[in-house]
Amino acid sequence: MKENFKIALLPGDGIGPEVIQEAVKILKIVGKKLNLTLETEQVPVGGAGYEATGHPLPEESLKAAKNADAVLLGAVGGPKWENLDFSLRPERALLGLRSSLQLYANLRPAKIFPALLEASTLKREVVEGLDIMVVRELTGGIYFGEPRGVETLADGTRKGVNTLVYTEPEIERIAKIAFQVAGKRDKKVLSVDKANVLEATGLWREVVTRVQKDFSDIELQHMYVDNCAMQLVRDPNQFDVIVTTNMFGDILSDEASMLTGSIGMLPSASVGGETGMYEPIHGSAPDIAGQGKANPLATILSVGMMFKYSLNREEVDSWIEKAVESVLNKGVRTPDIMSKGMKEVGTTEMGDLVAEELEKNGI
Repeated sequence: MKENFKIALLPGDGIGPEVIQEAVKILKIVGKKLNLTLETEQVPVGGAGYEATGHPLPEESLKAAKNADAVLLGAVGGPKWENLDFSLRPERALLGLRSSLQLYANLRPAKIFPALLEASTLKREVVEGLDIMVVRELTGGIYFGEPRGVETLADGTRKGVNTLVYTEPEIERIAKIAFQVAGKRDKKVLSVDKANVLEATGLWREVVTRVQKDFSDIELQHMYVDNCAMQLVRDPNQFDVIVTTNMFGDILSDEASMLTGSIGMLPSASVGGETGMYEPIHGSAPDIAGQGKANPLATILSVGMMFKYSLNREEVDSWIEKAVESVLNKGVRTPDIMSKGMKEVGTTEMGDLVAEELEKNGI
């Protein structure tokens, strides 16, 4: 089994560098515990990439990502770069990485820790036991479709265009990922579309249904996206694996994340190519950057997913999750998940506490 790995660290902007710093602590402990050599290379992306080179995804940063066994990303973006041309905005780095690394499947778990039941804005009985996996198609759909852009018409008015496009192979491969993931869970897949209005998602429904025939042990259901958005807050425990398009997945996974109490708690994995990319689903939060208030747990949990899906050490994911749960059970909270009677800590202290748990307990 391989014991030497290259990991590209892309801290990005805002709170990105702060949470990546805490993730590095976890990497060092896991490496020591398992006698692994984890070689890291830190490179700029997003706004930081633009400031360094004039482009959000510098050539050297992309090269480092392609040469790595896995990529650990912080967050990108901020108001400082909002007036740039679309092609130069920090978010274009994400699209460039996903496309270049062929990361067509985004796995976003929404799992609630028992200690955080009161942090959810929904009633305890609605969210208790919540454990959903959203499988989002990541390199197609309206975010990548052509034609796109803003043009001026003959009468002087401007028109914005984005195109929703999916091919059969794109749908087939994301569907297969969803069925494979469901096979290790409760064997239920919900495919979300808007097939009654959008022809492209009519094709989506048809292809997903066809792929399911190769996974006869997996139950498949379909649901329109507006109904799914409603059902997520009405009865989220009815779901196991949700597979959907790029844009729908972007929206629904953020909605699902808030069921757990904080968007700062949820990791994600982007897979499909040879190199997987792992990141918290929260943004760069420039309003709290540099204040030590950021929740590093989503990034730390992303490290667990990285070991599970890219480094073939599935046990590490469970180990890290248990360490996070232990810390939360002790009543320790960052500001975003703070509640009455709990002890508030900052970014660095939360990272230290999880690291201590990992040090004390073996795999």
